[in-house]
Amino acid sequence: MLRQYELVDIVKSYDPNADEDALNRAYVFAMKKHGAQLRTSGDPYYSHPVEVAGILTRFKLDSTSIIAGLLHDTVEDTNTSVEEIRKLFGEQVAQIVDGLTKLAMIEQKSANNKQAENFRKLLLAMSEDIRVLLIKLADRLHNMRTLHYCAADKRARIAKETLDIYAPLAERIGMQEVKTELEEIAFRELHKEAYESIQARLNFLREQGSDVVPKIISRLQKDMKENGIKAEVSGREKSPYSIWRKMQQKNASFEQLSDIIAFRIIVDDVASCYQSLGIVHSKYHMVPRRFKDYISTPKPNGYKSIHTGVIGPNNTRIEIQIRTHEMHEVNEKGVAAHWAYKQGEKVVGKNFRWIRELLEILEQASNPEEFLENTKLEMYNDQVFCFTPKGDLIGLPVNSTPVDFAYAVHSSVGDTCVGAKINGEIRPLRTVLQNGDQVEILTSKAQHPSPEWDRFVVTGKAKAAIRRYVRAHKRDQFITLGEQLLERTFKGENLEFSEKGIVNVLPNFEAESIDDIYAKVGEGLISAWDVLKAVYPAYKQSKIGKVVKSFIGKSVRKDKSKGEPLKIKGLIPGMAVHFAGCCHPLPGDRIVGIVTTGKGVAVHTIDCKLLEKFADEPERWLDISWGDAAEDGVHTGRIKLMLSNEPGALADLSNLIARNNGNISNLNIVNRTISYFELLLDVEVKDLKHLTEIIAALKASKVVSYVSRSMQ
Repeated sequence: MLRQYELVDIVKSYDPNADEDALNRAYVFAMKKHGAQLRTSGDPYYSHPVEVAGILTRFKLDSTSIIAGLLHDTVEDTNTSVEEIRKLFGEQVAQIVDGLTKLAMIEQKSANNKQAENFRKLLLAMSEDIRVLLIKLADRLHNMRTLHYCAADKRARIAKETLDIYAPLAERIGMQEVKTELEEIAFRELHKEAYESIQARLNFLREQGSDVVPKIISRLQKDMKENGIKAEVSGREKSPYSIWRKMQQKNASFEQLSDIIAFRIIVDDVASCYQSLGIVHSKYHMVPRRFKDYISTPKPNGYKSIHTGVIGPNNTRIEIQIRTHEMHEVNEKGVAAHWAYKQGEKVVGKNFRWIRELLEILEQASNPEEFLENTKLEMYNDQVFCFTPKGDLIGLPVNSTPVDFAYAVHSSVGDTCVGAKINGEIRPLRTVLQNGDQVEILTSKAQHPSPEWDRFVVTGKAKAAIRRYVRAHKRDQFITLGEQLLERTFKGENLEFSEKGIVNVLPNFEAESIDDIYAKVGEGLISAWDVLKAVYPAYKQSKIGKVVKSFIGKSVRKDKSKGEPLKIKGLIPGMAVHFAGCCHPLPGDRIVGIVTTGKGVAVHTIDCKLLEKFADEPERWLDISWGDAAEDGVHTGRIKLMLSNEPGALADLSNLIARNNGNISNLNIVNRTISYFELLLDVEVKDLKHLTEIIAALKASKVVSYVSRSMQ
């Protein structure tokens, strides 16, 4: 742990004008306030804020940030108030500490809610001052370094949250060192065997090729010197986590990766970068599709460098990164290398485009979980770069479409998008964009976001905007349906239906307007009888059950096991619904609804071949999903299998299915030979997992030679 004078000396070494008195007072204040408190490791608690401050000094942050780092837990864990911090250390320190404290004081019922709400508050705090994020990352980094002292379940939860949120945030602001260390610790915790396997292979490579890396560095240094380029050349080994992630993404083995070791050539200016690139390409064969120029088109986090893959010295396939000293500083430290911090100035997070986009997602999300899901998409690392007709550069995640591009330009452009020209040619909206594409978005004031878009867009911003419109559109439908239900219910009881009566009972249902009541009734959150009973408390039910049943019962298919409506999200109560016989969807399958004439909505699996018939009729598609109670009913799954033609085989088959809690509802012999029967079985199951378990059991049977799920 850093001593008081050591911390002050470090800050003064890079910032001679730092407020030494305030730093000393903050150090002593934190020690006194945390007093005898202990961490899980048994160390004094004040060692944690001191270590956080030490991490911040590595990035040469201003004294305001260091002081806030020392004090970041005092309001949460001691009797200190924000007002006290403000009086002793000033407004900026107080605002940062207050922002960090609010993050730590969230109490939600579920862990998912807590994580989502935590991230929402972090975004709001860092939008006002980006230093909140820098200190939060330092806080998380020290907590990860001491993660091994926590209980196993807590370690796993913290590690996953770190990989999902904090490492991508560090990447977004360019803090490569922090990002790499966070990923490594989390990876080691969540995937210990994979980590140890990759680490062992890296150790083997170091031993086998201990002289290869120095030889390549020496050769590249010689190449630069012979051509008059003053350069520093070094080798950099990929981290185990980045190797593992690339193996997952490319479905490749460790041996198939070519950039496990990359070499950096650091020069004085941009011109020397391109001159060095010319030297490298003139001496070594370039590997196709391995060249990226992040100097002319920087990454969204400000990263600049030239990357090229070549067959280098000793016929070794290597990656070479070329950059200036200034670029290297920014690439490693990100926004922490920004000159403003050396001046002690506040940097408003809203100045960063990606934070503005996250704030826009926050405004459009219906709940914290949706916000968290969409922001994870927005922080996706791999990028493609496309151009507007005016030449403006738009960075998007891999597999983005023109709709993603339209929303990246502006929300209003996305909402009114009707078509796109890619490199001058009109192309479908679901076309996947490639690096360097020029995209022109065609718009119409009459257009609205289509629910179908949500199936192929990949950016969080696009998904949030589309879902917001769909929610609003569904609400309008719920309002109309709810009003009809109430009118019929009141009329069926010969009671007056008036808006005045509804207004009087708004507080009973936590509603702010009549439309809220209508929407809740239409969505099925409250019943029409509940509202009638609230308006006429003394009235006794007579034939209302018959009225409601006649209005709803004819159109909603019942679950035959329970007599209740099927639990499918995205359908308006009152819609007729049935499962398509072509694909036999089960809870666990991704599903889509198709509106059919006279039959209501047919539920299909997302990969059903029959959906091709409706490709040109997007107005018939509904975005639906299984509800929480979907598994409570009985569903039919279809199995195709080859059964041995021998005595007792059919009995073994039916017994095996019965032992796995399945029930054969239909059997069809498709083909018969001397040795085998080819059968189609309809089996009653709870969900996809249940069907998969039955198929696994059948695969192990001696009488079954082949079995799979049938989608016909």
